[in-house]
Amino acid sequence: MNAQRKFRFGFTRGDRNGIFIFCVILIIGITINYFSLKTIPKQEMSSTASLAEDSLRQLIDSLKYQQSLDNQRVIYPFNPNFITDYKGYTLEMTTAEIDKLLEFRAKDQWINSKAQFQKVTKVSDEWMTTYSQYFKFPDWVIAAERSKANDKKSRSQLSFAEKKDLNSVTKEDLIQVSGIGETLSTRILRYRQKLGGFVDLIQLKDVYGLSAETIENLKESIALKSPVEVELKDINSITVVELTELPYFDYELAREVVNFIKLRQGIRSFEELSKINDFPAYKLDRIQLYLEIKE
Repeated sequence: MNAQRKFRFGFTRGDRNGIFIFCVILIIGITINYFSLKTIPKQEMSSTASLAEDSLRQLIDSLKYQQSLDNQRVIYPFNPNFITDYKGYTLEMTTAEIDKLLEFRAKDQWINSKAQFQKVTKVSDEWMTTYSQYFKFPDWVIAAERSKANDKKSRSQLSFAEKKDLNSVTKEDLIQVSGIGETLSTRILRYRQKLGGFVDLIQLKDVYGLSAETIENLKESIALKSPVEVELKDINSITVVELTELPYFDYELAREVVNFIKLRQGIRSFEELSKINDFPAYKLDRIQLYLEIKE
């Protein structure tokens, strides 16, 4: 019989040799792969660690360099009227502070002094100490501010005798005061006429649009030399008609005040009037120029 002899499981000698060779090759391959896997990861891990260390070092060096730039940052003089969003950010202004400045400028208004800048933006005193030294205004603004300061200084040195009388000043006199123009001067004179003359400088508070700062400016060159003399009336016995003849009281308010006093059988202090609905308590100091409480 020429057919090759078959071994168990039906494999011939050639099949057996092939399987043996395949197993040898497989073992050699596994062995090589094992040693290569055992060696390569160590090299890769070392390389990866080295790259990470280099990247971290570069990041630290970059941060140190940036910090040194910030410490050495040179701030050049600038006009605060032209601070942009980015400029404000670099100057450590808050968004709200920048917005206030931009809104002010959008009305075509100009910052002309450090004090005005802080008033408009509401920046802190610390910020002003750090950055306001770099403000640079046009020469004509600086000259105007100096002139204004000198004029204010000279006016503030006026004696009482040198000042003009509020109850006799003219419109032209009032316009000379910083902050008072055509409109405010007219209002002051009309209110003086309505009162029959000022009794006290505190009554200037009632002139619409006249700020506390402007009143202080007015006091530097104008004084109340001839206040109107008023005979104080007892509020606990005054009638509605008599009360309406005084400033600050219309008929309705006068009637409520008189009824309030009658129900209480008299009051002991003007502050008690604050309990009346819609009573102008903020005018109590002026009301007392015309009224008193007799015991």
